[in-house]
Amino acid sequence: MIILYIKRNVLRGMGIALLCLILLGCGTMLSPQVAPTAVTGQKPIYAVERSDKTMAISFDASWGAEHTETILAILEQHNVKTTFFLVNLWIEEYPEMVKAIHEKGHEIGLHSATHPKFTELSQSQITKELTANQAAIEKLTGQKPTIFRPPFGDYNSDVIATVSGLGITSVQWSIDSLDWQGLTAQEIADRILKDAAPGAIVLLHNNGDHTAEALELFLPALLNEGYTIIPVGELISENGYTDNNGILHPAE
Repeated sequence: MIILYIKRNVLRGMGIALLCLILLGCGTMLSPQVAPTAVTGQKPIYAVERSDKTMAISFDASWGAEHTETILAILEQHNVKTTFFLVNLWIEEYPEMVKAIHEKGHEIGLHSATHPKFTELSQSQITKELTANQAAIEKLTGQKPTIFRPPFGDYNSDVIATVSGLGITSVQWSIDSLDWQGLTAQEIADRILKDAAPGAIVLLHNNGDHTAEALELFLPALLNEGYTIIPVGELISENGYTDNNGILHPAE
C-alpha cells in the first residue's frame, strides 16, 4: 500500500494529473507529454506549500506562435505575469516573439535546445542542451534563465543532479491543462479551475488550439476567487526543501 501524506493546502483540489506523476507506475495513465520517468532521489518542483492564494501559470513553447500575441494581450489586460519555457527551435523561428514576451515582463525559462528526452542524454549532452538554450535566450533578452522544464516531463535523478550542478532549478507542474490534446476551451478551463490551489503550477502551451480562448475563461475566474498569479520563478524563490513528492516547503 502506498500512503501519501501531503501537508496543508498544497494538493487541495489537485487531481489525478499530479497523483499520477507522484505514484510509481502511473505513468502509463498519462500522455507522453505528461508522464515523467519514474525516479528515486532528486525531483523537480511540482508545486509549493503556501497558505495564501498564490499560484503560477506557465506556457511551453516548442511549436507554432499563431496564438501567442492573443495570449500576451489577455495577460496584459489582466495585469498578470507568467512564465514561458522556450526551446531554441522556437526561439530561432520567432525571435521577435521572444523579445515581446520579455518586454511585456514575463519570465522566460529553459526548455532545451532541441526538445529531446533528457533521460536518453549523457551529462555532457544535457549541459550542451541547456547552455545553448541559455545563450539563445540571453542573446535576445540580456537575461540568462535559471529555471528549466524537461521536455515531455522526462527526467531521472541523474538528469536533475546534472541540471542542478549547472545552477539551474528543474520545474514540472501540478495542473496539466491537456490543451494540446484538442480539448475545448471550456474543458481546459474546467480542468484548471477544478484543481486550482495555493502553490499550484499550471502547464499550458502557447500554441494550443483553444489555449487563448480558455485563458479568457479561467484567468478572470481565478482572479475573482482571490488568486494572485505570479511567474514560476517567483513562486519557487523562497529557501526551503523539496520533499519526495516534489513539493517545495519554505524553510521554517
